[in-house]
Amino acid sequence: MNAKDSTPLVHAPFNTLEPRSVWAHFQTLCDTPRPSKHEAAIRDRLADWGRARGLTVEIDPVGNLILRKAAAPGREKAPGVVLQGHLDMVCQQNGEGGHDFHRDPIQAEVEEGWLLARHTTLGADNGLGVALALAALGADDLDHGPLEALFTVDEEAGMGGALGLAPGRLEGRYLLNIDTEEWGQLYLGCAGGVDVNVSQTLATRAPAPGEQAYRITLAGLVGGHSGIDIHKERGNAIKLLVRLLAELTQTPEWADLGLAVLIGGAARNALPREARARVVLAGADRAAHLQDALARYQALFREELAGVDGGLTLTLEAVDLPQRILENTARQGLLAALGAAPHGVRRWSQQLPGVVETSNNLGVLALREGEFSANFMVRSLRDSGSRALAGEIAGLFRLAGAQATIADGYAAWQPNAASPLLALAQGVYAKRFGAPAQVQVIHAGLECGIIGAKYPDLDMISFGPTIRGAHAPGERVEIATVDACWTYLKDMLAALAVRTN
Repeated sequence: MNAKDSTPLVHAPFNTLEPRSVWAHFQTLCDTPRPSKHEAAIRDRLADWGRARGLTVEIDPVGNLILRKAAAPGREKAPGVVLQGHLDMVCQQNGEGGHDFHRDPIQAEVEEGWLLARHTTLGADNGLGVALALAALGADDLDHGPLEALFTVDEEAGMGGALGLAPGRLEGRYLLNIDTEEWGQLYLGCAGGVDVNVSQTLATRAPAPGEQAYRITLAGLVGGHSGIDIHKERGNAIKLLVRLLAELTQTPEWADLGLAVLIGGAARNALPREARARVVLAGADRAAHLQDALARYQALFREELAGVDGGLTLTLEAVDLPQRILENTARQGLLAALGAAPHGVRRWSQQLPGVVETSNNLGVLALREGEFSANFMVRSLRDSGSRALAGEIAGLFRLAGAQATIADGYAAWQPNAASPLLALAQGVYAKRFGAPAQVQVIHAGLECGIIGAKYPDLDMISFGPTIRGAHAPGERVEIATVDACWTYLKDMLAALAVRTN
């Protein structure tokens, strides 16, 4: 820590970036592991920093961190402002990359105006929102009214922190959520969501004499955020591998192909980039024919996904025989249900042109020893849309004999075009940058909808720097937009400091 301004000391590559205070705090977040549901280390580190700064520090019963800073002299009567972001990050890496997200720091580097993590997620979502709020709390030269920072936990794995936030705990009148990913846009609404979890115990058999096992791996997809990127028609590794297996086993040549293992995806809110299956064949001489079939499917999938996922690969390798293999009837039923399950955009908004209204992501799947489970994440700008699509998915798998549960969801954030905060934010943006910001609704889950339901009088907007590839390895943030975002945040706090309501 720097004793003068309580900004963490920085090392490369962060020490080359401006604004120094923001990047120093982001370095702390990169250096401290923070997977969803494991935020205690970073929360406690930030709590200690807050106490050293003389801030009021509170940790609520679900683990959210709240830091409070008194108003600048003469601004005590200004309305309180809540700066809000989440502490956790999506943890994804390429292949068997060897990065331990519970122990290892994120390795960041600068490339052509961007900060990125080449082989893992960077955690700019939402580490930079947290860093911007911390920089505001740590600065001694800002004009501001009473400040609160709400740093929630478990956002990426179910919105647990926001859902557990008690009414009456926040004191502010306005909330600035710093968790969107396109600089120059102000967000006034977001999708809600609900999870559908399915499971089933399927009939199995033991391997037969002479059978050989092979692993099919589908990899090389771009992946991405299951809300923000859902409309880009990128491949879903699970759906593609299921399609391949279903089509193969419907032909006489491969009707006896046994399926023992099927695994894909790593996070419910990320587009699956990789999937693998362990299959069983009678006779070692058939492996070459299966390799030829995979080559044909690789070419076909690359052609279908040209321009969005041209790096798809399909590989085959010999592996040990599994102990159990699905009976053929169980295999065909499972592949049929997964093939029929929806993925992608269901409906576009008619009120907001160019915005996805309802979608679904088959994000995580596992089949081992006859035990099958999968997660579907449904999003919609309409809560009724989420419920309807979730009901369809649950009904499909119940018809297939599986158990299907629809988890408690989180509400959409309904736009308020008459928001006084939006009007102020537009004026501040235009004055600083010479043109109005775009007003958008995002097809992703922000915590604003949940918080707004608990605090109906809280006026909210969301903004943030430009982030690309959130929820996927190679995630990056445009450095110049972080500086612009910091300038805008300071301007907004100054403009709110002179208000009286």
